[in-house]
Amino acid sequence: MVEPLDGPRTGALPPELAEVTRDERSLRRFLHGLPGVDQVGLEQRAAGLATRSIKKDAKAWAIDTAIGMVDLTTLEGADTEGKVRALAAKARRPDAEHPDVPPVAAVCVYPDLAATAVAALAGSGVGVASVATAFPSGRSARRVKLDEVALAVSAGASEVDMVIDRGAFLSRRYGQVFEEVQQVKAACGDAHLKVILETGELATYDNVRRASWLALLAGGDFIKTSTGKVSPAATLPVTTLMLQAVRDWRDRTGEPRGVKPAGGIRTTKDAMRYLVAVREVAGPEWLTPALFRFGASSLLGDLLMQRRTQRTGHYAAAHHVAVDA
Repeated sequence: MVEPLDGPRTGALPPELAEVTRDERSLRRFLHGLPGVDQVGLEQRAAGLATRSIKKDAKAWAIDTAIGMVDLTTLEGADTEGKVRALAAKARRPDAEHPDVPPVAAVCVYPDLAATAVAALAGSGVGVASVATAFPSGRSARRVKLDEVALAVSAGASEVDMVIDRGAFLSRRYGQVFEEVQQVKAACGDAHLKVILETGELATYDNVRRASWLALLAGGDFIKTSTGKVSPAATLPVTTLMLQAVRDWRDRTGEPRGVKPAGGIRTTKDAMRYLVAVREVAGPEWLTPALFRFGASSLLGDLLMQRRTQRTGHYAAAHHVAVDA
């Protein structure tokens, strides 16, 4: 006998999608009924997108757009309140000599430092994202994971980045993963939920597609590639596949969801490639921080250097721009 999934049902789904979340068997049937990924075709398309160039008159706009999509991140055991306050100051005003540079989208920290980030960013419009659910491994009891989410939300975090249980997913315990995402979403309250798939551990593109749809069905506001702690992290083929998933989700439900590649995106050239993919795969309406983010610690420094170069005609040396820790 197939047991029904516990927990609250996903609201406002079309009947055919609501039905697939009814029990484990239905969920498995749906996920394994998704079209298989053509690996060669996907990688060729991503390679083609990477060769597209952004014209010079649009590059300044693209750089500022990318800056505004950055989740400025510090997730180290040695993080301190002072480091978070310094990161928050940089998030508010990325280039001290150029006040016209837009602020970043959010600062991302551990839950115990979320209150520090919230206080430092008060009134700025910059969000505070907190990782949770036993980041980066996801290996803990569910009650511990939910307590961690509650800690982040009570501290004022406006976004929560959770990690899925990859062991459960790879063992095809899809209902367990679905329920956990649902319960985390409920614990988030008004905070947006980003669901980290850790695609480097999912082994196949088919698994990335299944995990993307599973996270969307369970209520994730964003699907995110990686913790940044596992290699490979974000790649253009994987991000292209996830952009296809949110595009198809919007087409079926009318509801847009976001994508966040994280880890390994370090240069302006990298960021431009991802922006091209966003426009060509999902659509231009995704070119907003509400639907696309970069999880990064070093990308911002290169974007600022290239921005200065665009405006002065001279290459800005690294020592002219403070690079993120």
